[in-house]
Amino acid sequence: MTTCEDPSGYRPEDEDEFMDILEERRRSSDLGHALRTFTPSPYKGAPPLSAGALNRTVLESQYLRYVTKEVAMETGESVDLVREEASGILEEMSQNLQLGFIRLLGFTLSKVFKRLFSHININQEGLNRLQQAIQESPVILMPNHRSYVDFLVLSYILFTYDLPIPVIAAGIPLMDMKMVGEILRRSGAFFIRRTIGSDKLYWAVLSEYVKTIVRTGYAPVEFYVEGLRSRTLKSLTPKLGMMHMVLEPFFKGEVYDIRLVPISISYDRVLEESLLAHELLGVPKPRETTMGLLKARRVLEEDYGSMHVYFGMPLSVRQLTKGRVDRCEYNLLPRDLPHRPSVETQECVSWLAQQVIRVQEQNSILSPWSLMACLVLQGHQNTDPAGEEQEKGLSWELLTQKTLWLKGLAISFGARLDWPDQLPEIQVMASSMALHRSVIRCRRGRVTLLEEEEGPVGAGPFTTEEGVVRRARAVLMVAAYRNQALHVFIRPAMLALAVHTTQGSRREDIYSSFRFLLDLFSNDFIFITGRSSQDFEEACSLLRKCGAVQTSQQEVTSPEEGQSTTSFLRALLQPFIDAYQVVFSHLCVEEVEVFTERQMVPAVRSLATKLLLSGELKSYEALSSDTQKNVLSALLRLGAVTRPRTAEHGEFRANKPAIRRLADTLAGRLPVQTAPNPRL
Repeated sequence: MTTCEDPSGYRPEDEDEFMDILEERRRSSDLGHALRTFTPSPYKGAPPLSAGALNRTVLESQYLRYVTKEVAMETGESVDLVREEASGILEEMSQNLQLGFIRLLGFTLSKVFKRLFSHININQEGLNRLQQAIQESPVILMPNHRSYVDFLVLSYILFTYDLPIPVIAAGIPLMDMKMVGEILRRSGAFFIRRTIGSDKLYWAVLSEYVKTIVRTGYAPVEFYVEGLRSRTLKSLTPKLGMMHMVLEPFFKGEVYDIRLVPISISYDRVLEESLLAHELLGVPKPRETTMGLLKARRVLEEDYGSMHVYFGMPLSVRQLTKGRVDRCEYNLLPRDLPHRPSVETQECVSWLAQQVIRVQEQNSILSPWSLMACLVLQGHQNTDPAGEEQEKGLSWELLTQKTLWLKGLAISFGARLDWPDQLPEIQVMASSMALHRSVIRCRRGRVTLLEEEEGPVGAGPFTTEEGVVRRARAVLMVAAYRNQALHVFIRPAMLALAVHTTQGSRREDIYSSFRFLLDLFSNDFIFITGRSSQDFEEACSLLRKCGAVQTSQQEVTSPEEGQSTTSFLRALLQPFIDAYQVVFSHLCVEEVEVFTERQMVPAVRSLATKLLLSGELKSYEALSSDTQKNVLSALLRLGAVTRPRTAEHGEFRANKPAIRRLADTLAGRLPVQTAPNPRL
């Protein structure tokens, strides 16, 4: 989708050619591939440096010496003892990249990927751009994170094409997996604790380690700007800690430029789809263990379709930050001293992270199932679960008709689709459904969700609440694939909703409603700071192009012939609206005053279950813990929930009048009265 000031240079008419890297692997020896000559061209300014030498450089840095002395003074421990502690942190954290283990991983992954995927498609031109960027500047690889396969496939691709293997930021639970953790360490992974808190020494060791890799050009650095694997398969709000670390060498003038490479990894089917749905419903995430990995071997028996890996245009930090950051502030202190970034720098780093995620979204490849999932869920929401079998779901004929219509709409909105033109459209859709047969079925010409029909042996019949959970699991699995397409439709959908809920057709009033929606939902969807007016104009342009709205300088209206489009777009947002309203309702009851997130999530889930059973609520997505937590973050950001100064850590206080105003405004019962967040 085209955007103003798009740093990627992407336009919808730009179409890169994709190559299937598994095609060659199916024809030739995997062992030969793993043992072939590997001669990557490194960054031109990078001195030869072993992993041990890199660690010594970190420990001997003036920055770490300074922090070590500070920590010793604050704790009363000796400097030598603190230095020993820093050395232990670095030993636990650091990678030990070795070509022999890369070859082992390359051989193993060739076997595994050929079993799991029919194709792994990559854009050749993107790899050519990456190869050039690696030789010119330190490079930061920034993929989206949807599966544990993500970082494995990137190293595999770079090894296949003779590009330097990256060092990869990984969560420390992976390190604890017997044998696997060491293989990953020797394949380039460095391990970060999930909770660092205010551990000053750990922060210093981590940041100096990352900055040393960047400033020396030791290897490309790979990390997930979203911080976590997305359980909903849509983009997450960026985490900025690593982003600050990799950019600081540029801000301090230690490197001339840094290239950020957004990478979009798109799956026809995600290996962890069922696990992710269960986690969203409150089932604890299984601990990463080697035994768990071995037990998961049954995934090799499944078909996961195709994967697309799109290497985006390398983004020059020097160009993007020009006029946004005054780097002179870094000259006021010695480079080796800790430096707290200014508000201007923090805003710039946040903006860069948003840009990267936006480019990731633009370059993602949608499967036919993502479009079908949008329609299947809307059909499910309008179906009575207790209704007659022949009336459930959508008819196959209607689903086919609507999917082809939606395909055209998505293309007109700038989406990239993996839709084989050489095959009949019915065959493409049938193949997509077959790939997801664990959650969808077509019986007697009607397409319905397939719920878990059997519990553990001897468990007895399901309770009504258990029935809700089983339906919710199926809904959340399908919703994850719909979410992959939401970035294409979200701005037009918000405009369609703003037009629908605003009294009158004044352009100014509709824009105010549009900004309110952007602000309210900015924890669920990624919007670039300061671009609300461009987002509004883009939405107007797209809906005007498909005949869904008519615009003038004073008005925005929706003609009768555009109602089917605007109705579909509003329905895309309805599950999120329902989920927000359920949280609002819970927080406005008299008993809720001071609460924690841990208390709120099960209470909201219980309320949503009751509303689903009574028929007052149709959307099973209101049971998603991630959405509930996003609502809490939004309320905190908007001031409708506060953190009492005297309260214990993690406690919140609900401002009930403010929450009711938000609920009424979202429902269209109140006009937008206050100016939305100026950051939008």
